Amino acid sequence: MDIGARLRNLRLARDLTQEELAERADLTKGFISLLERDQTSISVDSLLQILKVLDVKVTDFFKETQPEQVVFSKAERISLTETGAELFELLIPGGADREMEAALVTLEEGQQTSPTRPYQGEAFGFVMSGAIQLVFGSESYNASAGSSFYFSGEREHFIRNAGKRTAEFVWVTTPPTF
Repeated sequence: MDIGARLRNLRLARDLTQEELAERADLTKGFISLLERDQTSISVDSLLQILKVLDVKVTDFFKETQPEQVVFSKAERISLTETGAELFELLIPGGADREMEAALVTLEEGQQTSPTRPYQGEAFGFVMSGAIQLVFGSESYNASAGSSFYFSGEREHFIRNAGKRTAEFVWVTTPPTF
């Protein structure tokens, strides 16, 4: 286990400088720098101080991590039912444990997604084929192939096929809402 690199990644994930971490852990910036470059060893007490600042449990720090999956195959997609769409597939399994969720949506002529209740977050999409209409109460916006959309999730909304051909689009929300 590369303790220095792991501590550096945790520090950066919390948007702390070496100096800030050192000050909060009652250590020196030079020590943190040497530690992150694996040029010094660390005592248990110092490690515990750093982990406390980083809000990481000792057991979690030493837990073996699985390599992050980066590419997901078509076979790993999860189809959702009762969405109002012809096809509504979650592109990344386990999306509820992530900060965003992506879906591939296919709407046939006359279809629309089930209304999505307001949520604190955002949505982005890209229309791959056909034409869709984003509906927010009495407001609606049209988007055709090659267009993208972005909106706040703070209003109830749904998406309908606005044309006579099949519409297909990628829909991403943060946080996960599907």
